Amino acid sequence: MTLSGHDFAATYAALRTVMLRNAGEQIVTEDAPGSLILRTRALDAKGQPGWFGTVTVKKSYVAYHLMPLYEQPALADGLSPELARRRQGKTCFNFKDVDEDLFEELAALTARCASSAG
Repeated sequence: MTLSGHDFAATYAALRTVMLRNAGEQIVTEDAPGSLILRTRALDAKGQPGWFGTVTVKKSYVAYHLMPLYEQPALADGLSPELARRRQGKTCFNFKDVDEDLFEELAALTARCASSAG
C-alpha cells in the first residue's frame, strides 16, 4: 500500500491505533485490512447503532472520519491550523504519512467525540 513514496499501510496502522485507543466504548463493526468502522452504543432514528468513526485506505490518502463532528461541530473548536488543513468537509481528515504530533491532537479530538457520543 504505497503510492508515490507514501506508506499507507503504516499510516493506516497508526490511525487505526488512534481510533481504537481513544474511541471509548464504541462498537467495532468492521476491522479488516484497510477498513475500520466503529458505531455508537446509542441508536439512531432507524434503531441501529449510530456512526462514530472510520479509518479507511483510499486511492491517494488514508481517511479518518469522526461522525460526532457532523452533529456537534464545536467539538473541533481550537484545532491547530495544521490539523485543520487535513480536514475535508465536516467529519473527515486525510493523511498520506504518519505525523505523530497531528495524531496526538487527533487522539484528543477522538476522545472528545467519544465523550459526547455517550
